[in-house]
Amino acid sequence: MSDILSLLQCLLPQINATTMRQLNQIILAMLAMSGRVTMLGISRWAGTGGSYRTMLRFFHTVIPWATLFWLFFRKHLFRTNEVYLLAGDEVVISKSGKQTYGLDRFFSSLVSKPILGLSFFTLSLVSVERRHSFPIQIEQVIKSDVEKSSVSPKTEIKPKEKRGRGRPKGSKNKNKTEVILTSELLRIKKMINEQVLLIANFIPLTYLVLDGHFGNNNALQMVRQVNLHIISKLRHDSALYIPYQHPDSNSRSRRKYGDKIDYCNISDKYLCKSTIEDDIKTDIYQATLLHKEFAQALNIVILVKTNLKTNARSHVILFSSDLKLSYEKIIDYYKLRFQIEFNFRDAKQFWGLEDFMNLSQTAVTNAANLAFFMVNLSHHLLADFRQHNPDSGIIDLKAYYRGFRYVHEILKMLPEMPEPILLTQIFVKLTSLGRIHPVSTGIEPS
Repeated sequence: MSDILSLLQCLLPQINATTMRQLNQIILAMLAMSGRVTMLGISRWAGTGGSYRTMLRFFHTVIPWATLFWLFFRKHLFRTNEVYLLAGDEVVISKSGKQTYGLDRFFSSLVSKPILGLSFFTLSLVSVERRHSFPIQIEQVIKSDVEKSSVSPKTEIKPKEKRGRGRPKGSKNKNKTEVILTSELLRIKKMINEQVLLIANFIPLTYLVLDGHFGNNNALQMVRQVNLHIISKLRHDSALYIPYQHPDSNSRSRRKYGDKIDYCNISDKYLCKSTIEDDIKTDIYQATLLHKEFAQALNIVILVKTNLKTNARSHVILFSSDLKLSYEKIIDYYKLRFQIEFNFRDAKQFWGLEDFMNLSQTAVTNAANLAFFMVNLSHHLLADFRQHNPDSGIIDLKAYYRGFRYVHEILKMLPEMPEPILLTQIFVKLTSLGRIHPVSTGIEPS
């Protein structure tokens, strides 16, 4: 089991030896334990030197998690000659009580309504070649007073007063690049700037992939301020316009917007690809279009799906601020954003993101970051584990470490060491308990 400690050696410059020893014990306990991942649960599996008091000391220690994530990624997860994207998304977890730091009502997409709980915004590095997301920075979302007092969507909005036709006298054009960033966008901008300082050009980052919640001009301007290009999604009913081109080249017309895009009748000159599969026709269009709420032209990709039997149609609008990006990459990169959802699933299901019962700010921060750190660590361990155990998952990995723990405890009780053949049989038998995939005959005890 010393392999875990060797994996963590890269973190030593940032944390002291005591915290390192505690982290090693906690990781070994989390890999082997069953049940809820709480401080009490971890202490029951941590063994000698891993008491509940030790757990309290660890979870109330301020730890530079962003630096630890980056050091571990750079040492064990980074691959040269791979393209990486920066992706961001928010995860909401349910919590009861009244004392937990940051407790508020947040919208949960799983239940499609606001719930009482905690929210964390996560930045991840997504490998295009490996199709996998690696959490790199996690920050708790604390609602500002403005966000708490914002008008609910269900609140009745009074109609605006009618005014005469034409432009109001004295009004001036607004520079749409000069936007007032919300507290949410300011928080994300701060996280990106901190991450860029950590990376220090070690990885060339060009694109930030966000979901449809950020399909607006304010988010685009925020991303451009940190020298990245955004890839996101627009509302299905967004009003997009073809840039106006006057037939007379000598004309001084100041008209900017041409014809509005009709999603039911998009011109074939924008068609890039058309496929038919299982009576579903998919047409992909790409064009540089304008939106009246955005400060600049957008690289738009429209995916239109038509059921050839019922003629039912639906479409999705993706966009990027990079006007030279191909439609294949826009679609592929936006698909990769979903890999961050698998990080959320693993952190909740296996590493205690839904289980922790900490209350203070430092303890909550440590519990959430530890869960995501285990996501990265387990991915690295699985990469080696699958060399002898193809198709194995986290459940198989945990069963292996749990069985190893059982063997270790049994050997301490025996008066003498068993024969190597018998020891191997015991090891294989115990590490197979609870596994989904069959045990490889190549497993040998370390």
